[in-house]
Amino acid sequence: MKFLIVFVALFALALAAPADKDKASIVRSESDVGPESFKYDWETSDGQSAQAAGQLKNIGSEDEAISVQGSYKFVGDDGVTYEVTYIADENGFQPQGAHLPVAPEA
Repeated sequence: MKFLIVFVALFALALAAPADKDKASIVRSESDVGPESFKYDWETSDGQSAQAAGQLKNIGSEDEAISVQGSYKFVGDDGVTYEVTYIADENGFQPQGAHLPVAPEA
């Protein structure tokens, strides 16, 4: 669980890092981390933002796992704002976004 929290925090910092010399500032940042769940929400002055909430499932069992739902948004080099929503659970990372390719139906 601690590894996931550290990973999420590092991911958020990497995503918030400006691509050029102009510095973005944090305009909103909230988080709540507990022993069986976490939640965060942040936004920067350059249009980036992210939010996620995770919950530990099947606590104390062999099938203990964390389930996370969230989204992030950023402005690409082409000036377009991209948004990705996702679920990450026992079925893996499942992103969705208008710019992401979709596998053909089988």
